[in-house]
Amino acid sequence: MSQEIVEAFTQLVKGKGVDKDILIGIFEEVFATLLRKKFGEKAQFEIIVNLERGEIQIFLEKEIVEKVKDPRTQISLEEVKQKTDEEFEIGDIYPEEIDVSQFGKFFDRRLINQAKQLFNQKLREIEKEIIYKEYSQKIGDIVVGDIYQIRKDEILVNHNKNELILPREEQIPKEKYRKGDVIRAVVKEVIKDKKGPKIIISRADNMFLARLFEMEIPEIFDGVVEIKGIAREPGERAKVAVISNDERIDPVGACVGMKGVRIHSIVKELNNENIDVVPWYDDKEQFLKRAFHPAKIKKIEIDEANKKVIMWADADQISMIVGRGGQNINLIGKLIGMDIDVIRVEKPIEEYEVDIELIDFKDELGQDVYEKLINAGYDTAVDVLKAGKERIKEIEGFDEEKVDEIFTILKEGFEEET
Repeated sequence: MSQEIVEAFTQLVKGKGVDKDILIGIFEEVFATLLRKKFGEKAQFEIIVNLERGEIQIFLEKEIVEKVKDPRTQISLEEVKQKTDEEFEIGDIYPEEIDVSQFGKFFDRRLINQAKQLFNQKLREIEKEIIYKEYSQKIGDIVVGDIYQIRKDEILVNHNKNELILPREEQIPKEKYRKGDVIRAVVKEVIKDKKGPKIIISRADNMFLARLFEMEIPEIFDGVVEIKGIAREPGERAKVAVISNDERIDPVGACVGMKGVRIHSIVKELNNENIDVVPWYDDKEQFLKRAFHPAKIKKIEIDEANKKVIMWADADQISMIVGRGGQNINLIGKLIGMDIDVIRVEKPIEEYEVDIELIDFKDELGQDVYEKLINAGYDTAVDVLKAGKERIKEIEGFDEEKVDEIFTILKEGFEEET
């Protein structure tokens, strides 16, 4: 029994790097528990573990007495003389060796089974702690595993025979996962649990994108180009702000690569997520102007205390600044850690270079509104805009809300034309 146990634990030492002192302590704890149940709590003993030779020696320390009252803690001088040639006297302590190989005869089966269960329990605890420490050191690193189970709210991934969890919120939306697929993700968190450590991985976290940049772009790996910020809507769009520590190297060009070859492999890994690489400037106003390029911004006001930015831009630049569903402006706001509002600067009517017949707006305005404008003598969009809201509000059936709607439709028509 002892040799089997020692060999099993020794293999763990070699394969997992368990501290030998900890391992010896576990041996001593388990055998001490076994011996106390057999000889009582007052029993004194010494346990010697030799991992290299796979041996365990146990010495039960007994007091030498003339007349034995408790054979578990005492031994007679006559019996000692039968066991050894060494000189002992009454009152000395005699270390009586227990033959571990004879445990099956020496201890009843119930105690043996308890010892085995305790060994297995300690073994599992060690393995859990090893896994926890191993993956705690991997936080922020990319791991590659294969999907072995797909659940409603999570995907289980096998990595070096360890279970990794990819929760739904850490998955890239609309990405298809299949059992057996090889998957890459970043280790995000390791949580201690009674059943064992929970290793959380992510493909949606900013860390994953940062590590992909390090893998694909040598300048970032070497520290020549530095990532200053990342903002993502996983699977849709990402913005990465970079700066060069070498004035000879263009940070954006280094990340994109010739004909976009470097960035393409990252985009492909992220389920065709659109990645914009923008140059970083410590001056926020300069950064914002470059980040929103080619859109033109007239004025920028930065409120550092309230983490807010207000920008002014011509009407025809607004859609480019905001982006689809506000995506562009929100991502840039995340990069600088501020909320960004944009105010439309209305274009004077006299600056419109073209005019549009009112009939071209008939579908958007509706038949009733169109006819009322025509009957009031307004044939083109510029006619209506020049008249102003107060004049148009005089038309029967037009309240302030309806007039605002009319002007919005007409102005958006001009923006589309330009």
